[in-house]
Amino acid sequence: MSIGNASDWLLSQNSYCSPDSFSKKLDSCVTISVASGKGGVGKTSVSVKMAKELASNGYKVLLVDCDYNLSNTQIKLGLPINNNFDDLIQGKIDFEESVVSTMGFDLLAGCNGSQFFFENEVEIDKVVIEVMAKQEAKYDFIILDCPAGINKRSLAINAYSDYRFIVINPDKSSITDSYSLIKLLMLNFGIKDNHLILNKISGRAQFSKLVKCMSETVENFLGGRLNILGHIKKYDCAIDEFDNSFIGSATSAGDQNFSKMIEKFTEEFIVTSSVHIPNVEPRKTLNEQNVHEHLS
Repeated sequence: MSIGNASDWLLSQNSYCSPDSFSKKLDSCVTISVASGKGGVGKTSVSVKMAKELASNGYKVLLVDCDYNLSNTQIKLGLPINNNFDDLIQGKIDFEESVVSTMGFDLLAGCNGSQFFFENEVEIDKVVIEVMAKQEAKYDFIILDCPAGINKRSLAINAYSDYRFIVINPDKSSITDSYSLIKLLMLNFGIKDNHLILNKISGRAQFSKLVKCMSETVENFLGGRLNILGHIKKYDCAIDEFDNSFIGSATSAGDQNFSKMIEKFTEEFIVTSSVHIPNVEPRKTLNEQNVHEHLS
């Protein structure tokens, strides 16, 4: 999509026109927003892990931290905090200077306590959409680590994406807030199809109960559909210890389980769709698998 078309789309969506006027983009680059109704559910860890996993499979990946003034991606990756995003927005540097390459993918991180962003209202949805429109020809996947919540700008970023991965925890506030996110995406943008990743899951019974609850609620009350990607097991350890193992490991059971999730998505939802991913030859399509296999 051209910059002009992206700007037109954004203008129409920020005025919250009727869902019927929403027109989804379809380009060779696939955009995935990782979202949640509430914070602290593991959204950034999932975003980083997905970027690493896709890059390891030979895709060209850009990860964008859309929480522009409370960025956590660099911290989770053990990278120095910088003001590249601030400088990019102010026109002091270009895009190539603003990204950092790590673990095989490019990262456009946000800032941490930028005075510029504090003093100036930033239209983060416009910024992110323009970045995607300008840079998507260079990448196979652009992953957007979206701020938690249901403000209009975050909703616009999610709506513009090709796919939305919603991360939930098995607690009532996470479930309720995620349902609110799905509801507003449907009411304001006509989006009825989302993907679900369940984090901090203790076992098969809990997983099955949450899948049933979320799927039936979204279908019965919103007429929508949730594609269940799988789960991430609950570990009784500090978050930093979990991130070091989950993001950095390539051999743990959790890592292998997450790899299956991404493989399932790329083969069942991308290779078999009309979206063409350049640079990578598609692998053989997996046989249909029951979601319970993700617990093995």
